[in-house]
Amino acid sequence: MITKRIIPCLDVDKGRVVKGTKFEVLKDVSDPVELAKFYSSSGADELVFYDITASNEARNIFLQVVEKTAYEVYIPFTVGGGIRSIDDIKKVLRAGADKVSLNSAAVNNASLITEAALKFGNQCIVLSIDAKRVGQSWHVFINGGRQDTGIDAVEWAFKAETLGAGELVLNSIDADGVKSGYDIALNKEISENVRIPVIASGGAGKMEDFLDVFVCGKADAALAASVFHFGEIDIRELKNYLHLNKVNMRL
Repeated sequence: MITKRIIPCLDVDKGRVVKGTKFEVLKDVSDPVELAKFYSSSGADELVFYDITASNEARNIFLQVVEKTAYEVYIPFTVGGGIRSIDDIKKVLRAGADKVSLNSAAVNNASLITEAALKFGNQCIVLSIDAKRVGQSWHVFINGGRQDTGIDAVEWAFKAETLGAGELVLNSIDADGVKSGYDIALNKEISENVRIPVIASGGAGKMEDFLDVFVCGKADAALAASVFHFGEIDIRELKNYLHLNKVNMRL
């Protein structure tokens, strides 16, 4: 049986880890490399770094942070934000990242997913979907959640798999930072329509939320920020709790 994964998310803005609510009102948290080292030794299965303003500001990603993190941590990590080309992907992977997360660039140029998967392997290519409920469905948003594309998130997830994405991260804008639980309906809908791993993101507030998204939301991994950054949930305690509730974890 495949083990579920717990993944701390480090949103980076101007060289610092920050955290907000519904992609707004950012609060300074920590130095990204130091926080990554802490999580690497605290039981996290993987890490995700997002340069959350790189796409909107049309600038390059923080390669120095990637290089320093690769030197200091011993678990896989994914980097996203401001990645717009094959050359960008190459630079991030050469700097030491294990995977690259595409979002806005993939929406604007879907062929980038296929080109990247063919060149680097689909295990390296993660599609990050910032989704928000609009009416009876979820729409894909880009540029740090600022722009509604009108694209149906479930259809985009299925298309991304066919294009070559190896993994999906579902960022619920509605649930982000609210700590009232993951968007179970969104995760379940997409998990049941694709065959690649789905990582739930947005809304974790207590240990039961992780259990719900694994059991009811069918997610393969759960990503969280605030509850880990501010010491509200200990990762090893969380994994023991999930294990006791019959979720297969790497302890």
